[in-house]
Amino acid sequence: MVIIGRGAEAILEMREFKDLYFPSRDLNIKVVIKKRVKKGYRLGEMDLHLRRSRTVLESRLIHEAKKYVRTPAIFEVDLDECYIVMEYVEGERIKEFLEKIDSERRKNICRKIGNMIGKLHKNGIIHGDLTTSNMIYRDNEIYFIDFGLGEFSKEIEKQGVDMHLLKEAFQSTHYEHFMEDFENVMKGYEEVVGEEKKREILNRIREIERRGRYVRRDSLYNKQ
Repeated sequence: MVIIGRGAEAILEMREFKDLYFPSRDLNIKVVIKKRVKKGYRLGEMDLHLRRSRTVLESRLIHEAKKYVRTPAIFEVDLDECYIVMEYVEGERIKEFLEKIDSERRKNICRKIGNMIGKLHKNGIIHGDLTTSNMIYRDNEIYFIDFGLGEFSKEIEKQGVDMHLLKEAFQSTHYEHFMEDFENVMKGYEEVVGEEKKREILNRIREIERRGRYVRRDSLYNKQ
């Protein structure tokens, strides 16, 4: 067992598939166990309810998203212990992959990302943590991982927040090509949702950014 991630809500462990299910077989498949941990500050019953509901929701999101984009395969969902056993997608994070490739390939990858997000949004799936760290490139395909903050919704506000998060990720991590990259993402998005919906999303992103500036400015004034 190897711990590969530890967040506010869950611990990620990597294991061998055969160790969990078929010890007698020589299966070279790695899995990730995502276990939501108990929170001491929450009442026991409420804590279990929250962990169970988030575990159910995440597994449903991954299952539903698989109809439209590549996601890890789910092998088991345990609601007593609040964990999901899923495929470990071995590949390279888009975060690093984008920095290695030429401009033409980069453009195509960004458009593909936008296209995939468009399919999710069109079908009422909000990822909740859209960054290039949560996208894996493997065998010429892009996989979306970590739906832990996601939800089912077709609200323009939630779709706008999703895309705003991605824009911020490109701006902070891929700043040298940020404008071009995000423009290509939105072109791919438009191919699925249409020009009118794309404009709606861009307007909502601008609105979210304005709100953020007001909050920061008010916070600064309150400190003076």
